[in-house]
This record gives sequence, structure tokens and C-alpha cells, in this order.
Amino acid sequence: MTDEKTAMTVKSALLHLEINGWCVVEDVIPKDKVGAISQSVEKTVEAHGTYTGVGGVGTRKGLLAFNQSFAPYLADERVLGIAEALFGAHVRISFTTAHINYPGNVRGALHSDWPFNQNNAGHIPAPYPDAVIHLTTLWMLSPFTHETGGTLVVPGSHRSPNNPSGDNGVDPLKPYPTEMQATGVAGSVLILDSRTWHATAPNKTDKPRVGMAVRYAPWWLNLDVLMPGSDERARIVDETGGNENEVAAVSPAIYGALPEEVKPLYRHWVR
Repeated sequence: MTDEKTAMTVKSALLHLEINGWCVVEDVIPKDKVGAISQSVEKTVEAHGTYTGVGGVGTRKGLLAFNQSFAPYLADERVLGIAEALFGAHVRISFTTAHINYPGNVRGALHSDWPFNQNNAGHIPAPYPDAVIHLTTLWMLSPFTHETGGTLVVPGSHRSPNNPSGDNGVDPLKPYPTEMQATGVAGSVLILDSRTWHATAPNKTDKPRVGMAVRYAPWWLNLDVLMPGSDERARIVDETGGNENEVAAVSPAIYGALPEEVKPLYRHWVR
């Protein structure tokens, strides 16, 4: 049963999400565990990752297929409690992606995440309904500070019917007047309504800033466009030449070794 402290954390987080579009939940990964997980994810990106269009940023999409060190924490009762309060039961994880800002990386473009990013083949056309449809969580596997490149966010932008990826009159490559950096200690989780405008910030230190994007979706949100080999992906992406994320399948062996409370979040990815 959820204790009173957790319930109040969920209640407070939901209020911040409603008003600002983002919040930070602290100590999701224990301090004595997060360092090893950060190193493990960094090694996975070095061995299996790629570079995004944002210069100096390493990524590994479908991270769970390559690394499960963080899996026990994905069903944290506060993080999952927030998702279930918004979406009801049967929440699913749609993306698990490593993001590493290496020293000297450049600033990224302001955007909203899938399915609100207008550059994706599978997107909701603007203007959007004023409803929470998807949650983006950014796991701070190393400290997110002004120096290391804490994610840039625009408070309140989740209530906008469009975002800078949709030619809304805002230059995505220029700082927005009300933007700020989300910061936190290693082990914290930044939670965003996926409509919230955000961008990669420069890492001004000499060490990598290691993070991980895990997105939570309601059961009714169609994720097939992300799945290689699916008919939806063939129709919407392959046959149109569109651009879309690709999430690696989870093997039965990896799925079978996941904690029981995490398995329901990934059943749909087992192929």
C-alpha cells in the first residue's frame, strides 16, 4: 500500500505537472546504486550507441534490449503512481533511450516529444487537445546542473496547441524568454508532460552527463508505428519515406528476467 509520504509526493507532482508541465522526483535510484548504473549505461552507449543530430550527444534507443541495470526502478511507486493517476491502470513504457551529453555538446532545438513532435511521421496534428497523453521521464544518472547541461524546459508550454517543431512562430534554435534548466542530483527523475517544450543544454564540464529517457503511455495510445515490422510502421513510415523513432524489441529471455512489477510495462515489446 502506498504510504502517506509517497501519496503526498504524487499529489504535489501532479499539481506541478498541471501548472508547469514538469517536476522532479528525487531519490528514485538510491545513491549507492546510481553510480554503477550510470557507468553501465555509458558503456552500453559506447559499445552499441549512435550520435543524434545534436552534436556531441550519444544515444541508444531501445536501451532495455541492451542493458537492464536500471530495470528494478522503472516501477517506482511515485513515478508509476503519477502515470497511473493520469492514465489509469495498464500503463506501458513506450521508449527507453540513453542520452549522454558529452563535454562541449551543442544546444539542441526546442521541441515537444512524440507524439507531439511534428517532425515524426506518427504525430498528432496541431492544434493539440489540452490533455495529457504521454509522459516523458528523464532519469538523472549523473547530476543535472547548469554546468553539466540540465535539460532546458519552458514552464507552462504544455498548454500550447503547438510547439516549435510545428512552425508555430518560435525559432527552435534560439533561447526562449521563459526557459529554465531542470536540475537535480543523480538518482532523480525529471517528469514532463510530453507536450512541454524542452531542449538539450550544453555540457560545460569535462565529464559526460549521463541520462536516460523513459516514456510512459496509456494502454490506448497506439505504439505500433514505433515497432519495426509492424503494418502501422510500414504504412505510415516506410511507404511515405517519413522519419520516425524505432524501438528495439525485448526478447523473451530479457523479459523473463525483469522484476515482476516491471513486466507489465513491457509485455507489448516482447517479440
